[in-house]
Amino acid sequence: MKCQRFLSIPIFAVLLLMGFICYITVFIFIDDWVGLQSSAGSLNVLIFTVLASLWLFSFSSCVLIDPGYTPASYIPDVEDSGVSDEEPKKNVIQSRRCDKCSTYKPPRAHHCRVCRKCVLRMDHHCLWVNNCVGYWNYKAFFTLVLYATIGSLYSTTIIITWALQKDWEFSGSGSLKVFYVTCAVTMAALTLTLGTLLGCHVYLIIRNMTTIEYYEAIRTEWLARKSGQSYRHPYNQSVYKNITSYYEAIRTEWLARKSGQSYRHPYNQSVYKNITSVSLSLSLSLSLSLSLSLSSYMCVCL
Repeated sequence: MKCQRFLSIPIFAVLLLMGFICYITVFIFIDDWVGLQSSAGSLNVLIFTVLASLWLFSFSSCVLIDPGYTPASYIPDVEDSGVSDEEPKKNVIQSRRCDKCSTYKPPRAHHCRVCRKCVLRMDHHCLWVNNCVGYWNYKAFFTLVLYATIGSLYSTTIIITWALQKDWEFSGSGSLKVFYVTCAVTMAALTLTLGTLLGCHVYLIIRNMTTIEYYEAIRTEWLARKSGQSYRHPYNQSVYKNITSYYEAIRTEWLARKSGQSYRHPYNQSVYKNITSVSLSLSLSLSLSLSLSLSSYMCVCL
């Protein structure tokens, strides 16, 4: 059962951290800053609750959605692989067979030692979601990092704004000050960590690379420079084409219908996965709108 993936200590730690951040942000800092009953407090609570809900939805999707395992019935197309007639096709097929799970690996697929399966367009195995990050759930992983970064930045901004406006001469005991400072430092460190991770994956998206391919490219580029040659990632076309590569299926279907043929996307598996993918796209657009509204609102408050 996929729900058994939630029975993991790292996942419990993530959920506990999310609950702790939501509690201190809403019931401590927002309440002490502007009050929960005021219009500004209600608006801040609403925005943060929406961000936290999107955060939790993306996290659950990343845990439950399979990364995309290589089908057991997959056989590589030797005719389109550019193999010359002199080379035995049997050796080419055997070279694409995984030594660990004995299945054929499509391009950009890698074997996960934890899942013990070959994953399509594998990025990495994430301990915090107890799942591999691959073709099917990479969008959920990216939106998870995006919402976590925005939510942490929002909470950190509230803490800093509250600290600048608070009268520290009448703020209470020293232990309370230590608690507030600890929360501020923790949230700032978490925001910096998540922001760095988000920046890394934005870089990978615009280069059309996975984390595994990135580290492989570093070694390949070093060997190429050592031999006096140049190296370019084979899947890196341009920033625009890399970003819009996920929407290529729409254009392919339109061309097929125009020529009177039928088209079925090769990665179309289930209604649940398709609906989840669309929901993640819509939630991504919603998060960008919320971030712009949040920036404008915080500027007015400050």
